[in-house]
Amino acid sequence: MKKLKDILYKVAVAEVYGNTDIDVNAIQFDSRQIQNNDVFVAQKGVTVDGHKFIEKAIHLGARTIICEVLPEEKNNDVTYIKVDNSNAALANLSANYYDNPSKKLQLVGVTGTNGKTTIASLLYQLFKKAGYKVGLLSTVKIMVDDSEHKATHTTPDSLAINKYLSMMIDEGCEYCFMEVSSHGIHQKRTEGLEFVGGVFTNLSHDHLDYHETFAEYRDVKKSFFDSLPKSAFCLVNIDDKNGQIMLQNTKANKQTYALKTIADFKAKVLEKRFSGTLLTINGVEVWTKLIGEFNAYNLLAIYGVAELLGLEKLEILRIVSELESVSGRFQYTISTEGITAIVDYAHTPDALKNVLETINDIRTGNESVITVVGCGGDRDATKRPKMALIASQLSNQSIFTSDNPRTEDPQSIIDQMEAGVAAENYKKTLSILDRRQAIKTACKLAKAGDIILIAGKGHETYQEINGVRHHFDDLEEVTNCFNQLKNH
Repeated sequence: MKKLKDILYKVAVAEVYGNTDIDVNAIQFDSRQIQNNDVFVAQKGVTVDGHKFIEKAIHLGARTIICEVLPEEKNNDVTYIKVDNSNAALANLSANYYDNPSKKLQLVGVTGTNGKTTIASLLYQLFKKAGYKVGLLSTVKIMVDDSEHKATHTTPDSLAINKYLSMMIDEGCEYCFMEVSSHGIHQKRTEGLEFVGGVFTNLSHDHLDYHETFAEYRDVKKSFFDSLPKSAFCLVNIDDKNGQIMLQNTKANKQTYALKTIADFKAKVLEKRFSGTLLTINGVEVWTKLIGEFNAYNLLAIYGVAELLGLEKLEILRIVSELESVSGRFQYTISTEGITAIVDYAHTPDALKNVLETINDIRTGNESVITVVGCGGDRDATKRPKMALIASQLSNQSIFTSDNPRTEDPQSIIDQMEAGVAAENYKKTLSILDRRQAIKTACKLAKAGDIILIAGKGHETYQEINGVRHHFDDLEEVTNCFNQLKNH
């Protein structure tokens, strides 16, 4: 059992009331989980303030309270510790409680608007194929070497991060690849972690419901690179104008990757097909099953990380040619009639544009592209007209539908999307509220050779409506439609 005084290392303590030489059972930030001798960290959340549950936590057995605002009445049997930032305190407490697991393996963080999941997941695949024990912390799943755990956030809470990293150490993992979201950085979930490297993919319109301006969103991402130690590497996509900004002020070893400019890691796309891409990486040809220019960037980042971590160049390229696409990222199925359906997580204007441009690059020109797309509720509304504009411009037919409406009116979301469509593209758009019906309609409209893109949800197997998650899987839905077409 840990002592409270031992897990306070690096916690910015303002005031202490009571004894710190006491045993700690566990750390909790959810008062409902409290047991005897637990530490309760009261956080000011976006919707709920944990300070309201201090009394409840004490009633359930908490013997230490970490908070930003001390209660007026104090319990003599309880130790109260005032801190400036409860989120940062939780992160450092968690790291100390689990014996700082991030220092015992090679932890690489991947941040940016698009590509985080693909890069982290493919790095996990690559290092597994190279014979290492590896961990993964991603939106899609959490892997402790071979055992899978369900992911709930892009970046889990700091307590969960350290718990999983500790499990990885116990399992003998040497590496861990982790998605680092702007929310996670801003909420101090990555504080107290020691990274050996950071990757910056790109920056485009996203999360402006949370970060009020694009500059704030960019600066939060940048703070991750500012905090990297001198011993780490900082690998950035220099084709994105924000890549140079990420390199400013970082103490880490500065490395770049690009398709269009001079960089440490350079790729050139030679051939694009639905079966894969032929490209050169630092002058050496490699065939990959992954499709499109955006995946050329992802593979370049993966190659760069693997080389910076000491893997042999030709061995990296050999494994790159074996890598499989990540769930819900440009996943495709072909019907017996020869209709191609692509399911992709593209839920930002930039990601949708990348996927549609890739499809238009590969197709011969006679086929139609039918795009089914929606926008999430209770999220950044300013991207809705932009998404619709891109879909209607780059497709022969667009069907606007529901994504995860959450607590918003789905029709209102679609109305906001429609406002972005240029007059000359109106006749190419349809609006169908029910997502299942929208996918069925796309299948009925498609002819042999046509391409259906179902964008926005990718790997998700649910649709969230008014706080309830209903089972819904885009790939499952389109496969069912194809089977019904076959039986008719």
